[in-house]
Amino acid sequence: MNFETIFKNNESWVEEKLKLNPQYFENLSKGQHPEFLYIGCSDSRVTAEDLMGVNPGEVFIHRNIANQVIPTDNNINAVIQYAVEHLKVKHIIICGHYECGGVKAALHPSDLGQLNSWLQTLRDVRRLHKTELDNIKDEQQLFDRMVELNVREQCMNIIKIDHVQRSWYKTGFPKIHGWIFDVKTGKLKDSGLDLEKEFMEIREIYDLKPLNK
Repeated sequence: MNFETIFKNNESWVEEKLKLNPQYFENLSKGQHPEFLYIGCSDSRVTAEDLMGVNPGEVFIHRNIANQVIPTDNNINAVIQYAVEHLKVKHIIICGHYECGGVKAALHPSDLGQLNSWLQTLRDVRRLHKTELDNIKDEQQLFDRMVELNVREQCMNIIKIDHVQRSWYKTGFPKIHGWIFDVKTGKLKDSGLDLEKEFMEIREIYDLKPLNK
């Protein structure tokens, strides 16, 4: 695909939208009110709007390699703060996917230059769950389980963030969800994590509000 094709596709898309609704772009320009913040992988096969079946304006999106939530990453922290404090999103979704290149790189360490520091968080996931992962002998099952555990740990990183905790105490939102996208079937899987229970188990470590208040 070349650049000319992309612009032609854009023209066709605009025409299609205007046929369905002549005010489509006028309405779109009035602002966004999404209820979801989606944090997913930059992988070109995993497009948030398509796999969720949503329209522009319905989901706020951040993507990076292997859907990481790194405490020192100003980019994602700014996205989360804006989503929680200004957009008032009700849900934050961490969506990993099977066959993730970032996860595979963490399972098979090598010197990857600039990627080394980014993948450190993923390697920490492997260290935290080393006993479980070392007992998985099948390479594909190991790969898939690492994807799932990475989603869990990134959800845990979300609940440590001050913007998220402040909003919890004021409104009870946002709710945190861990999802897996299966690129082989196109289906989404909810990990079924109980993040409120998880938070209570680590509250004395990460809660930014004193327990006696």
